[in-house]
Amino acid sequence: MSKIKKIKVAITGNIGSGKSTFANIIAKTGYPVINADDISKDILANDPKVRNNIIKEFGARAFDGKKINKRYLSDTIFSDPKKLKKINSILHPRVREQIDKLTANYFKTENVVFVETALVYESKIVNLFDYIVLITADQNIRMKRSLSDKKLSEESFLNREKNQIVQEKKQQKADFVFSNNGSKNELKLKAKLLLKMLVIPH
Repeated sequence: MSKIKKIKVAITGNIGSGKSTFANIIAKTGYPVINADDISKDILANDPKVRNNIIKEFGARAFDGKKINKRYLSDTIFSDPKKLKKINSILHPRVREQIDKLTANYFKTENVVFVETALVYESKIVNLFDYIVLITADQNIRMKRSLSDKKLSEESFLNREKNQIVQEKKQQKADFVFSNNGSKNELKLKAKLLLKMLVIPH
């Protein structure tokens, strides 16, 4: 009897694309979804070594007491590619380690695990996944969503946008590409289509 292949699927997309909405739809169908951003925030808040390294590189203002000073860190790192690269070098190894642990645990009972992560291509972690799912949307739509949902300014959106590889280049590399210029119901249908294409019963 052949062994069932375990599959790890990345869900990614540029800021405001709707990758989180897509990941939540997948999660609500019962599949495990690991959120890399949540792991990163948890490590920032609770890992003393990481915390000390962040303060050393970005100053004590990076934290407000025990809490992360999100606004300060975001404004600092997304306005300077070198600083963004630096914080990623501190965080990403720990994030990957945690994702690997969670994935291994899920694989004890599940055959597929989804990972929502914004920087698959930027962080050069494509080889960690069996499939890459890219969620796209027109820039004006993504900006409108980001200004509304994430409470970003237009300047903050553009700063984050310029630190991500453009959608068109990612589309050439992704295994599945789903446009999200429409409604949430349309995105739900596309999530169902993905599961059918991956032939994953649940």
